[in-house]
Amino acid sequence: MTENPEEASKHITIIGFRNVKIQNINSFLQHFRSEKVGASVQFFDAKLVASPQHLYFAALNALKAFKKKTNISNSLAVEALLYASAQRQIKKAVEMLGIKQDSSEVAVLIMAENRRENDACLSLVSNLIPGERNDSVLELTNKKIKTIKKLFKISGLEFEAKLKREGLEKEALTDLVIERMALLVTKS
Repeated sequence: MTENPEEASKHITIIGFRNVKIQNINSFLQHFRSEKVGASVQFFDAKLVASPQHLYFAALNALKAFKKKTNISNSLAVEALLYASAQRQIKKAVEMLGIKQDSSEVAVLIMAENRRENDACLSLVSNLIPGERNDSVLELTNKKIKTIKKLFKISGLEFEAKLKREGLEKEALTDLVIERMALLVTKS
């Protein structure tokens, strides 16, 4: 998923990988940072991502925070992680949604200045992640629902109130996660 919305000053790309095997997360992240990528890039455990929209709205919120100078972090990528997790503390955000040693499905959010920078970063990420490109890991599956409800502390009552019709469970859950992210700016 690649978008360049009018409200965003950057190209936003969200991609997924499956069968990922990263031996050492810190070494992987250090190696990636050493490549001096011009874009802002954040990695997520895709098993905890509610949908591509989840990360898309996290990116928009992070960009908006930087524009309004209300950002919590000095890094756009970290700000997106904070919004995606609906947390104000980086450590909690990383624990919640960051990649870990056992993360076999990885979501990647790229926020680039232009199409050329986006494409170069996309190529680099695809070459560095030891796994196969598969964007289906971004989709909210029935298997993910229970875990995400627990992770974002969404009660059964709240979920039922949001649920308009049978069969729209995934949409309702994604909406509730996005609402949690929107409430981040009101937390102190």
